[in-house]
Amino acid sequence: MKHAPTLVATLALVACAGPEPKRPTAVEAAQAALPAAAFPNASGTGTAAAELPWAQAFRGARLQQLIPLALANNRDLRVAAANIESARATAAMRDADFWPTVNAGLSGSRVPNASGGITSNYQAGLQVTAYEVDLFGRLRSLGSAAQAQLLAAEANQQAVRNALIAAVATTEIALQADEALLRITRDTLASREQSLSLIRQRFEGGITGELDLRAGESALQAARVALAQTQRQRALDENALVLLLGSALPAGLPAPTGALADFEPLAELPAGLPSEVLTRRPDIRQAEAQLAAADANIGAARAAFFPRITLTGSLGTTSSQLDGLFKNTAWSFAPSLIQPLFDAGRNRANLAGARAARDAATAQYEKAVQSAFRDVADALAGRATLAEQRTAQAALVAAEARRLALAEERYRAGISSSLDVLDAQRSLFTAQQALVQVQSLRAQNLVAVYRVLGGGN
Repeated sequence: MKHAPTLVATLALVACAGPEPKRPTAVEAAQAALPAAAFPNASGTGTAAAELPWAQAFRGARLQQLIPLALANNRDLRVAAANIESARATAAMRDADFWPTVNAGLSGSRVPNASGGITSNYQAGLQVTAYEVDLFGRLRSLGSAAQAQLLAAEANQQAVRNALIAAVATTEIALQADEALLRITRDTLASREQSLSLIRQRFEGGITGELDLRAGESALQAARVALAQTQRQRALDENALVLLLGSALPAGLPAPTGALADFEPLAELPAGLPSEVLTRRPDIRQAEAQLAAADANIGAARAAFFPRITLTGSLGTTSSQLDGLFKNTAWSFAPSLIQPLFDAGRNRANLAGARAARDAATAQYEKAVQSAFRDVADALAGRATLAEQRTAQAALVAAEARRLALAEERYRAGISSSLDVLDAQRSLFTAQQALVQVQSLRAQNLVAVYRVLGGGN
């Protein structure tokens, strides 16, 4: 019973570790996060977003050139790819821990002896140093953690890829909206220049007063301000697109037309069930893999309470003469067992830290589920209302255009003042700008629906 104290100490340390709580599954986390059985406004038929490649989702000629360029050159995507290689190398190193490291060695020594002579010793052979026998699963746990981190890195790359595709599409929509606003602003500027010219003629002829003239000049300058603002915003959006691409815009790229109809094929993507979204979204797969890695790290921390068995040995030849080195066989075998008895609480602190990291990973996992449901619900809410808003805004533009035409007729007939025309021009310009913004929001919402449902392959 001479080993009884060691056994008792081991059991006491393991008892301090305590049982591990059960990790929630994806379905359990989904139920805890959002108990709803289906998404609101989850209508639509057609190919699921996760099964629809981006080349089919975005049919615009510009995007067919821009997205491949971004996938090839974007720096964030390169970082994600490098992180995968780093995680893969770490996993390979953990796999190598299961195998002994065998070294070939050749050594010689000459030392003086007690009789005044020199003792020579030459050795050659194979050596295994401190190979750990994984009886309690420490190496297996570390290997499982490394594999889970590799899966997390791969899921992160997919998440970055999906976000990049969506960002390029969204920025392209912004550029198209800028181009549409520029066209509207230039038309408005030309219209106001004509109106001001007519007002000035009437002012010089004494038909209208200075108030009408100054109002016309004010309206013209407001249009020039809007033009400068739109030109600046277009330059900023183009710079943002260049950053996403990781390079300059390609030569021969078609100029933006200001049309947003190319994104309409995304309107009929089915939302599906919440459980399907959990399996499609890479950010949730990443959070789940990180949670699995945290669980595995707890296993490695618990194994530190058990004895660690290592083996050291060699097989070769030895001789006191160099010319007879390969005549005599020599070997050694030295197993060792190390049991931690007192480490000032280091192992317990390490286990507590691993448990805290697992709790944090659990919270991050549940947050990822909640955020996913929020993203999908928001995108579907936009899909349900933005189409109606766009229709109503288009009707408003038509009404304002008719109002301006009537005001111009009355002004030419001398029935109303130029202020009525200028007011109608301002109202039409504002309505046209709002229509472009709603169209842009609608198109960006369709891209968001595609992304949050797991699209981007």
